[in-house]
Amino acid sequence: MHRKNLKPWNYKDSAELYGIHDWSAGYFSVSEKGEVHVHPRPGVNKEGVSLYKIMEGVKERGLGMPLLLRFTEILTSQIARLHKSFRQAIKENGYQAHYQGVYPVKVNQQQQVIEEIAREGQKYKHGLEVGSKAELIIALAHIDDPESFIICNGYKDEEFIELACYGQKMGLKVIIVVEMLSEIELIFKNAERLGVTPNLGVRVKLSSRAGGLWQDSGGDRSFFGLTASEIIEMVDTLKAHGKLDCLQMLHYHIGSQVPNIRNIRTAIDEAMRFYVNLVKEGAPMGILDVGGGLAVDYDGSHTNFESSRNYSLLEYCSDIVEVVKSVAEESEVAHPILVSESGRATVAHHEVLLFNILDVCRLATVREVGEFPADSHFMLQNLYELQKTLSSKNIQEWFHDATYYLEEIRTLFRHGVIPLRHRALAEEIFWGIMEKISAEMREMKFVPDELKNIDSVLADTYYGNFSVFQSLPDSWAIGQLFPIMPVHRLNEKPTRNAVISDVTCDSDGKIDKFTDLHDIKRTILLHVPNKEEYYLGVFLVGAYQETLGDLHNLLGDTNVVAVSISEEDEVVFSREIQGDSVADVLSYVEYEPRLLSNQVREKAEKAVQAGRITPGERRQIMDAFDAGLRGYTYFEQ
Repeated sequence: MHRKNLKPWNYKDSAELYGIHDWSAGYFSVSEKGEVHVHPRPGVNKEGVSLYKIMEGVKERGLGMPLLLRFTEILTSQIARLHKSFRQAIKENGYQAHYQGVYPVKVNQQQQVIEEIAREGQKYKHGLEVGSKAELIIALAHIDDPESFIICNGYKDEEFIELACYGQKMGLKVIIVVEMLSEIELIFKNAERLGVTPNLGVRVKLSSRAGGLWQDSGGDRSFFGLTASEIIEMVDTLKAHGKLDCLQMLHYHIGSQVPNIRNIRTAIDEAMRFYVNLVKEGAPMGILDVGGGLAVDYDGSHTNFESSRNYSLLEYCSDIVEVVKSVAEESEVAHPILVSESGRATVAHHEVLLFNILDVCRLATVREVGEFPADSHFMLQNLYELQKTLSSKNIQEWFHDATYYLEEIRTLFRHGVIPLRHRALAEEIFWGIMEKISAEMREMKFVPDELKNIDSVLADTYYGNFSVFQSLPDSWAIGQLFPIMPVHRLNEKPTRNAVISDVTCDSDGKIDKFTDLHDIKRTILLHVPNKEEYYLGVFLVGAYQETLGDLHNLLGDTNVVAVSISEEDEVVFSREIQGDSVADVLSYVEYEPRLLSNQVREKAEKAVQAGRITPGERRQIMDAFDAGLRGYTYFEQ
C-alpha cells in the first residue's frame, strides 16, 4: 500500500537526496527557490549566488553549453584553509618549525589556476612542485618569493637540471629531488658549470602503501624514489665528494586520494625514520615533504571508501605534526619544516561542469495497449494476461513468468512466427510489468536478490551535451565518482531513475555510477524534462580533468568562464575562454582546415558542372561547411 498525505517536496529534500551538504565543504547549497547556490567564502557569502543565474548570464554573453565554471575565491579559500589548519596543529602541539605548502602543477596546469595560486600563495610562501621541463618553466615564471619552494620531481635530463640551477642562481629556492642515482652526477656537473651549490632532496621509496585507486604510487614496486640501499649509496657518494651538505630534504609520496588516516600516519612514521637516520649520517636536512595524498570527500560519506576520506583537514594536519614531532624528539633531532603537495584538495572544489540535457530515452514506455490483437500468438496473450494478476505475494513468480514469455516471443520473432508489431507490443507490455514490479518493491520489507537491479535496468537514459572523455576522463578511465545533481527545479521531486550518456558515439561515454553515503548508486534520480532546458552540474572537477581530457570523436575543450564573487555576492565574469571550434580540433589531428575547405569546394564545383546542383546551391554548401568549421564542437542551439 502506498503512503498517503506525504508533505510536499521542497529544497531541503533535494539537498538531502543529493548530499550537497556532505560533499560540498560549505561551498554549495540549495536555495529556497530550488537552485544550487555557490558560497566561495562559507560564512561570508551567506546567501550565495545561483549557478543557474550565472549560467544564464554566460548564455546572454554568447557562450553555450557545456560550460566549465571556475570560482577564483574557492581556490584562494582552499589555500587559506590548508595553511590555517597546519598553523593550528603546529600551535596546539608546540611544534618548533613551520609549514610551507607547494602546489603540484600537474594537477591543473591552466594558466589562470597557476596565476591565482602563485598570487595567493605569496601570503603563505606557498610554492610549486614540478615534474617536467614545461612545468618548471611555468614555476620559474610565476614564483617571485625567494623563500617559496620550487620542488623538482620526476625524470630530469640535462636541460631540466640546467633550468633548475639557473632558477637557484636567480635567487629562487629550487630543490632538486633525486629520483635515481644516475641523476647525481648530472646535477653536480651542471651546478659546478653554473657556479651554484644545488639544494638536494631525495625521494624515498617507502614500504608503506595507501588504499584507494592510486595505491601503487607507494610500496616496494612504486616507480619513483630510492630504496634504503640506494639511499645509503647516495649518502656515501655525497660524502666521498664532500657534497653531503647539499642534502636538505626528504620526500615521499604514497598516492593520491588516500582515504584512510591510518595509512597516512604509518607512512609519516616510516619516512621520519629515514629522515632522522639521514641527519645522523651527517646530512643537514631540515625539510620533510610528505607529498600528496590529502583526499577529497567526493561522496560525502566521511569513510575510508576510495572516493571519500575518514578524516578532517585539521586531523590530517595534526597527525602529521604529532608523528613528526614525536619521532624527531625521540631521536633528538630538530623539527623539520613541513611541506605537503596537496594538489587535489586545493583545486577540486573550485570548478563545476555544467551541461544541458538534449533528450531522454525511456526503456519502459508506459502507454495504453489499446485493443489487443485477436490473432496474436498464445505466448503474447499469456504475457498480456499476466499483468492483471500482480500482487506483492507473487512478485517473484511474476518476474520469472514475464521474462520467460518475452524470451519465447523474441525466439518466435527470430523464426518468423510472429510479426514485428507483435514483438513491439510484447516489449511494451513486459517493460510496463517491470515498472509495476519496481513500484511494488518500494513497499516491500524484503526484496529478493534477483529483483534488486530492476531499477538500474529500467533507468532512463538522459543524453547530456558533453563528452565524458574530454571533461570527466577519470570517470571513464578509473571509475572516479563525482557529485552530480540538477542545478535548478530542486523544489520539485525528481521521479525518474536515470543514467547519463554523453554525445560521443561510444558505449563507454556514459555515467552509470553515482555518489551515495552508503554505497555506489547505479542510477540517479532526475526530473522529467519539460519545455525549458534542463541543466545538470558535475562538481569537484578541478583536479586533473581538464588536462587529461582527450579528443574522442573530436569533441574539444568546453567553454570556460572564471567567476569572481565579492563578499556582497556581486558577480564579475573575470575571464572567458571560448571552447574549441571544429577547425581547432581538426588542426590538432594534423588537418589543415583551409585545405579541407578547398577540397569540398572542388567537389561542389564538379557537382555544378555535372548538373547535380546549381551555383547557388554550391554557395549554400560552402557557407554551411565554413560555418561548421567555425562552430563549437558540441551541440549548438
